[in-house]
Amino acid sequence: MGAERSNLKVEPDLEPSPPRRWRWKRLMWLPVLFVGISVLQVLALRFIDPPVSSVMVWRYGEALGQGDWGYRLHYQWRDLDQMAASLPISLVAAEDQRFPEHNGFDLQAIEKARDHNARGGRLRGASTISQQVAKNLFLWQGRSWIRKGLEVWYTVLIEALWPKSRILEMYANIAEFGDGIYGAQAASRQYWNKDASRLSPAESARLAAVLPSPRRYNAAKPGPYVQRRAAWIQRQARQLGGNAYLGDD
Repeated sequence: MGAERSNLKVEPDLEPSPPRRWRWKRLMWLPVLFVGISVLQVLALRFIDPPVSSVMVWRYGEALGQGDWGYRLHYQWRDLDQMAASLPISLVAAEDQRFPEHNGFDLQAIEKARDHNARGGRLRGASTISQQVAKNLFLWQGRSWIRKGLEVWYTVLIEALWPKSRILEMYANIAEFGDGIYGAQAASRQYWNKDASRLSPAESARLAAVLPSPRRYNAAKPGPYVQRRAAWIQRQARQLGGNAYLGDD
């Protein structure tokens, strides 16, 4: 009996690993979690003014990575009714003239840009103001299919959960108008030492004119390109019908 007992082997207690199908089920919950978090993000920012945007954080990190320890961000939030009336219509005239009409994506502009790019020459984009808000507020810089897909998703949420006035207000506050200068209030203070509520139509048009390359052009010291584009923006704003074009939403 003693010999038989000595030959017995006691197996250690091992916890059974969860079946593989349960692991996959957990992974399948990740998209649901992302959808829930992103909806809450966008819904909250309908009512809360963001202290910073993704593009600001990205640019600050980029500056520090280049050893620019003196880099500063200039950003001061202002509600839309605290800005000159000429600014919102200038932004729309410059960047997205069908803004009040589309649902986040201007299919006509996309088709025109595709035709233009197919003919060669300088590439032309077709991003709407809503898409630019999605990219600047929530995402990172660069080009990739993942980032583009997230931009589409956030644009859909923004258009579904925010009124057009909030989208335009957000854009006017987080758009880059110069290196480290974000929003109309900070730009107005930096360039003309006054509040955004006192911007003239010409100054509003200049701010809108530098948006394609805000680190290259200067709204306070406009060169020939900015002068021509600002004049064109003012003409377009008048042709659209001025502030009445944006309605009350």
